[in-house]
Amino acid sequence: MAGKAGKTTIVDVAREAGTSVSSASVALRGEPGVSDRTRARILDAAQRLGYRPDQRARLLRQQRSRLLGVTFSVDQSFHADVIENLYRAAEGTGYGLLLSATAPNRPAREAIADLLRDRCETLILVSPDLSAEQLAEVGALASVVSVGAGVRADGVDSVRSDDHQGVVDAVAHLVGLGHRSITYVDGGCAVMSAIRRDAYVEAMGAHGLGDQVRVLHGSPTEESGVEVAGRLLDGAEPLPTAILAHNDMIAFGLLLTLWSRSVAVPGEISVVGYDNTRMAALATVRLTSVSQDAAQLARAAVERAIARTENAVVATETVTPARLVVRETSGPPRGGA
Repeated sequence: MAGKAGKTTIVDVAREAGTSVSSASVALRGEPGVSDRTRARILDAAQRLGYRPDQRARLLRQQRSRLLGVTFSVDQSFHADVIENLYRAAEGTGYGLLLSATAPNRPAREAIADLLRDRCETLILVSPDLSAEQLAEVGALASVVSVGAGVRADGVDSVRSDDHQGVVDAVAHLVGLGHRSITYVDGGCAVMSAIRRDAYVEAMGAHGLGDQVRVLHGSPTEESGVEVAGRLLDGAEPLPTAILAHNDMIAFGLLLTLWSRSVAVPGEISVVGYDNTRMAALATVRLTSVSQDAAQLARAAVERAIARTENAVVATETVTPARLVVRETSGPPRGGA
């Protein structure tokens, strides 16, 4: 089936050949990376469908822009930390950054399309809200480095923190303080939400607290933390001795509500966040949080982006260690419970 306006696209070729979009792209460019049999199948499908590459786009790609395109979400504070460190990592490399934001009314595909129009040589996608198939389609159009996402796609580099271990360490910290009633506030459909939620459930079971597992639905916003705290304090949900939040933004909402209702933290309830954003270290907050180390992620992302731009290297996955940063919002449970 042809794409828009009846024009056959590389996605159509991949679908016809039964391969990934990135494999089709490699075969059609005559580059190594697919078997002879797969290459023949792709070329045969392209011929049957009458596929013709866009020569103008190819010529434009051959002209160096030395731009790394970056997508990020305007409503996630951790993304701001990553962007700041991407600039530091790119300094002195001869490459510039071009930013394109995603927002509730501006999806990732639109942000990516703008960067491609501006001839960015490689894209760095910060926690992209894309499926594996969508990510592969983007990877067929440009070199791509995904940062902070668990989704893998053929031909796309992945740089992420070990979120599973980060959550396991956070649960171990609370259990070590004496907590048994540890509730997790989920991030809903947010990137990495399922990985962090599953890690919490697994960690609780490993400590013999499987019967204490409780996941409250949320979203990765301060408003979600405010709403969950209100439900807990109003008796709609049992009050635990500790709460582990999907990210710092949820944790901030929890803290603001708990403090406004004169609930002592950590005296009556402990709160642990995730991402270790700049606000977590403020003297008025001092939030215990798991650090993804934005600086390390940014350095790895820029290194991979430049390597993909300048050399025909194979896409890889880079996993950096997460680190628990203990501050003042976590302590022993009330009454030694």
